[in-house]
Amino acid sequence: MGAFGLLLGVFSGAVLEAQGPPLPSPSEDPVAVSADHPRLFLRPARLRLLRRERERSALRWQQFDGFLSADAPMPEPAFAQALYYQVSGNREAGRNAVAWALGPGTDLRQLALVFDWCQDLLSDAERRALVTRIQQRMAQAESDESVSSVRSLALAAIALFDHVPQTPNRELNRIVRIWWEQKMAAALNAGKPAVPREEAYALWELLHAVRDSTNLDLRESCRKFFKEFPIEHLMSYYPAAFPGDDNDYRIGVMTQSGEPDLRQAALSRAADLAIVAFDTNAEESQYLQGWLMHDHFMLRGAFGAPYEFLWANPYQPGLSFTHVPLIYHSAASGRLFVRSDWEDTAEWFGYFDGVAQLFRDGRRISINVKNPAEPLSLANAVISWGSAAPSLRVQFGEDQQAMILVGLNPSRSYQVEVDDEEVFEQTADSGGVLVIDVPPGKEIGVRVRPAPGP
Repeated sequence: MGAFGLLLGVFSGAVLEAQGPPLPSPSEDPVAVSADHPRLFLRPARLRLLRRERERSALRWQQFDGFLSADAPMPEPAFAQALYYQVSGNREAGRNAVAWALGPGTDLRQLALVFDWCQDLLSDAERRALVTRIQQRMAQAESDESVSSVRSLALAAIALFDHVPQTPNRELNRIVRIWWEQKMAAALNAGKPAVPREEAYALWELLHAVRDSTNLDLRESCRKFFKEFPIEHLMSYYPAAFPGDDNDYRIGVMTQSGEPDLRQAALSRAADLAIVAFDTNAEESQYLQGWLMHDHFMLRGAFGAPYEFLWANPYQPGLSFTHVPLIYHSAASGRLFVRSDWEDTAEWFGYFDGVAQLFRDGRRISINVKNPAEPLSLANAVISWGSAAPSLRVQFGEDQQAMILVGLNPSRSYQVEVDDEEVFEQTADSGGVLVIDVPPGKEIGVRVRPAPGP
């Protein structure tokens, strides 16, 4: 079954250490940047790959080059122009990125990328002016502790590290030693939703930037979270593809009504690509790579094409994602995702951060677990509602190997009795989910009641 910790086709975080490794004490050692420019994302191996893609006139290069050669408007112009300069050597593109940074540019992330990627195009006066602008934006963003804001601060601090005394050094140490080690890692180890799904790409940019420039792997302080992350991200997509003007999209779970945000959908794919690029040898990454290799989901629009070109590696082998278990359950976070199969027409159920949804016949349906309907029968599991089903009798199909109770009291112990088996005790996870192994193909009675206190 590999390194997934599978139990009857269930991917479960419960098989790993419940809390992950002990959180390290904040180190007294200063975080130091040792890499030369370009030090953000474009380390030598990746830059060689991208330049080879240009020489081969690969499809991703063709579509990226098509926008820049035609002087098409780009949603993130400095990011696109500076990347184009680094790969092609086109000085005009690099100067356009510098002009944006010294003119209308206000986005701290793009300012940092221009300073790093176009360093050899800057005059001394331009370098001083850009340093001043970046420092001003850093000061304005310092109080925002969202993942995307801290990511941008980190990129800026790394880009400026050996150009400005003290300030970037202090900021980078604050981000790594305080914001990450004391706050974020502690929250992630406790199963708290500290990284909203729409911030996933920003998180992986942060991880890449810190590791590439300092050799620090931030994942080490919360290994369990990052081991689960690739498969959770994959399982949290709705089954049906969403047609866009330029390409089809996979849509990640959303709680708001209305049409999906296709820019967020593009960044979700970019996050998948960046995950694979970060750790190509991990089995979880190889399954995710298999998911990414369908070309009709390749980002072809002006917003997504630079991300697709930057992170994709079409030569990286992938494993078939159809071998990923159809039930994903993280005991640490209390999240549950169930698919009937890997077709776009699959039924899908998700329970995350207290929200329950069913995706069926191309529609997303909200479920009120406090006032639920009858048990939900999917191809490989029966899902019932803890508050309404202390005693059930269910006919399980040949492929249904689990009963999943949702809506129990989080972290509460329960006595479980399955027909013809001894009573056993099991604890609901942090989200109030209990996964019970059952024999398939039989009518079974299942009774669940709170375990007596100590």
